Amino acid sequence: MSAVFTAELLGANSPAAMVQTDVLIIGAGLAGLSTALALPKSLNITVLSKASLEVCSSHYAQGGIAASLDKEDSVADHIADTLIAGAGLCEADNTSSILSAGQQAVQWLCEQGVPFTQIPQADNAKPVTELQTELQTADLHLTKEGGHGCRRVAHADDATGRHIMEALTIKVKAASNINVLPFHEALSLLTNSANPNKQCQGALVFDHTHQRQLTFHSRAVVLASGGLGQLFKRASAPNVCVGDGVMMAWQAGCRLANLEFIQFHPTGLALDDSSFLISEALRGEGGRLTCPQTGKRFMLEIDERAELAPRDIVARAIAEQINNNGLGYVNLDVSHLPAAFLQQHFPQIYQTLFNLGIDMTREPIPVAPTAHYSCGGVVTDANGVTDVAGLYAAGEVAYTGLHGANRLASNSLLECVVVGRNIATNLPHYLKALENLDTVAIYDHSNLSGTTIWTPPTLKDAQPVILPLSNLPVSPSYETKANDNDNVNVNGNANIEADISEITAQLKILMTNNMGITRTAGQLAQALIQIESWRHQLRYLKSHSTNISSESKSDTPTLANLRYFQLARQLQLATLVIQSAYQRYESRGGHYRQDYPHLASTPRTSVIAPLSKLIDDDKTGDKEGGIDWLVQPIIDNTEVGLTHTVANV
Repeated sequence: MSAVFTAELLGANSPAAMVQTDVLIIGAGLAGLSTALALPKSLNITVLSKASLEVCSSHYAQGGIAASLDKEDSVADHIADTLIAGAGLCEADNTSSILSAGQQAVQWLCEQGVPFTQIPQADNAKPVTELQTELQTADLHLTKEGGHGCRRVAHADDATGRHIMEALTIKVKAASNINVLPFHEALSLLTNSANPNKQCQGALVFDHTHQRQLTFHSRAVVLASGGLGQLFKRASAPNVCVGDGVMMAWQAGCRLANLEFIQFHPTGLALDDSSFLISEALRGEGGRLTCPQTGKRFMLEIDERAELAPRDIVARAIAEQINNNGLGYVNLDVSHLPAAFLQQHFPQIYQTLFNLGIDMTREPIPVAPTAHYSCGGVVTDANGVTDVAGLYAAGEVAYTGLHGANRLASNSLLECVVVGRNIATNLPHYLKALENLDTVAIYDHSNLSGTTIWTPPTLKDAQPVILPLSNLPVSPSYETKANDNDNVNVNGNANIEADISEITAQLKILMTNNMGITRTAGQLAQALIQIESWRHQLRYLKSHSTNISSESKSDTPTLANLRYFQLARQLQLATLVIQSAYQRYESRGGHYRQDYPHLASTPRTSVIAPLSKLIDDDKTGDKEGGIDWLVQPIIDNTEVGLTHTVANV
């Protein structure tokens, strides 16, 4: 049994750079904590959080968790609504498996002490939120959100994510076998040296508190690192959500799927640079979207479900209104609803807006779409199993196929809990199977993928994404525009941080403008050209800087190395996302191409092959264009017998 390492043992004066644990969980959101709490207590578990524990998308989730809990509802109806919203790209078996476990997942959360809002107990009684562990799913007040055919969303006031995470954090901190390490950023996954597709054995980690690099060795790894919303200027996700988990898995040997499907929440608060969301539940309770100039409801003419149409439809309608009115927002009006009802059901939204000078009981709320959720990610099955033995993934980083081309509201929290608990059931069987195999065969000879103890997920109707696309059909005008926008200058060591910060900020703007709610081939091609230009600038910065080196002489990378590494990976991920969108010649769900506005005859899943396969194909000449944009790691801490694959721009 591995020793449990505490934060104190990992202090600044500790000589140990290696940590041993049974299970390493990367990410302390709902998926990560659900997995940790559901795993057997006999396992020593380490949970890494890139920042403080509350800095995760789960914490900020407002609306709730969707499950068929009402006696008039059914799992079949929930599945049907999900498939409709997913626009033909939901994976049917995984969707059925995950949604069928909805009631059990919500009951498990009740047992963890989540204070869900309850049904009023008498006429005119108010829903209450109380901390108790005896709640049953039949006691819960349900609200309605877009795309759902009935009331199906269990919630804790309008701050469901915060209440869930606070309850689970209490449980995790009380568990003697679980250690949560905040401010520990995973950089890359450790895989068997002979073949990166064999077995995941831990991760290379940067300890921000003590400014040093650590190597975590584990028997299994759970990737629960969240999404990639911070590639965009306006995003609901916290600043830690830059898609690093997706890239780590891809570099370690996993396929990626449907990265082009970025869901934009229709109603982010349109006030300065606010990232605050206005919950879909407001529209579920009767909120109306109106034109600021005329006061007219515009959704009535677009979809028979009006404000409760799926998010992709509502977001595009709002974007079109904004383009027409030039104001940068539309209005969400709930002032016709009783003030007491709004204050009781939406206390967080009411108080936040009131503090900003908006009384939503009397005046409309300015809203605009904001990047919110990545429907694609690391290919997994409903048990979180990836292509790499010993590596599981859950939550927004993963692609189970539940969300298809457009996530149905409040299905994401459910997926986190269900898949996390499924991993907790599957993982001990994997560890037991490992113990029954010859250790030498595991680490030196046999390939675990495809064996009886590890079966990678399958995908139907897959369409490979070609990387890189060396000959873009781009007119000279696009190239000129890209070069004209390239106003970031590399000025030597004194301004490295400023250079990297500037490119990072410009990348967010580029993604928002060119990879937003609507796209065209020209916009996507222009974005690829601009990103290639930034990659050249990074190469120049690296070659002319004494602060950034590919070979660090110490065990701890410099901050300049780390910032370079982070930006290089973001640029690479942006390329993968944009290329996936460029090659999807249709409009479906959250992917809308103005130059291809219609559905393709057959829905297909966009699949990016693992990095290792791309490298092998390039060496054998199977791919055109080459992959010279893949270079050696800038941070290297390879242990004997282990290797981590890191690809940078």
